[in-house]
Amino acid sequence: MENKISKSNSRSKFRKAILTVDDYYNGIISGNRAILSQAITLIESKSQQDEQIAQELITRILPLSGKSIRIGISGSPGVGKSTFVESFGNFLINQGKKVAVLAIDPSSRRTHGSILGDKIRMENLSRNQSAFIRPSPSGDVAGGVSRKTRETILLCEAAGYDIILIETVGVGQNEVEVRSMVDFFLVLLLPNEGDELQGIKKGIIELADAIVINKSDGDQAAIAERTRKEYQMALHILSPKDKKWTPKVLTCSALYSQGIDEIWNTIKDYFNYAKENGIFDKNRKEQLLEWFDNLLKETILDAYFRDKEFREKIEKQKEKIANQEISPVNAVREIL
Repeated sequence: MENKISKSNSRSKFRKAILTVDDYYNGIISGNRAILSQAITLIESKSQQDEQIAQELITRILPLSGKSIRIGISGSPGVGKSTFVESFGNFLINQGKKVAVLAIDPSSRRTHGSILGDKIRMENLSRNQSAFIRPSPSGDVAGGVSRKTRETILLCEAAGYDIILIETVGVGQNEVEVRSMVDFFLVLLLPNEGDELQGIKKGIIELADAIVINKSDGDQAAIAERTRKEYQMALHILSPKDKKWTPKVLTCSALYSQGIDEIWNTIKDYFNYAKENGIFDKNRKEQLLEWFDNLLKETILDAYFRDKEFREKIEKQKEKIANQEISPVNAVREIL
């Protein structure tokens, strides 16, 4: 009993230990997954003190980042995203890669925490020493993307992870946010969704570098192949974002690890093409500038709403709007 208490107290002290920027930096570059997790928690913290340390750390690790392939994975609930990520992750590790999975979980509206961590759903992958899985609550962010995901990517790259997989919630939010931080965007669909082709979100398909029809096994195999052909035809009608690269539509069975090699070969083909034609570097630079623009707007808004006088003005205008003394448009104009 004393042993258990001693171990518990030891773990508690470790959690409460204050780490310096050097501690975080050395732990990350040495591949310490526990320190990496703590660094991500630091980045996600809303404490101003934590934010200062986090930004010092980001500045330190920045030269070590940018060397991975960043892959976004999206799809509606039930399409098998977590099964696919686990199968794909294990395949990549067998190819000698280190894989980090940033899984954006649906958030509890009450606590804003993850409802179900992907470590539970990706049990085999999470036990592999060459994998790192980090579930993050989506909160209220558009596209189901944690606002700190970009910085988390940099930390994982500095820790030596070759492939960064970002799995999104995929429940109808704006997935443009995901596309703006990855090199390759993969959309998972179910067999027979070709019947719903008219109702498909055109935007997300136009963003895709490849579409994969999952659960292509057993009785579903023939239906999946038909669905694949329908989507391939549909992609010819849509204007591709890159005239020299036509997104491929593939089939796979993540459950039985079938077709995973073809998906990886497609990603490698695109990566080589993008590198050779200067598209890769161009996209990375544009993504950094977009990150800056979004962060600037967010910071300015945050500064305004922290101001007491500004908040008081808003409350007064809300009263006027509720009493129909002023329209919302004119209320905003008066505040500005």
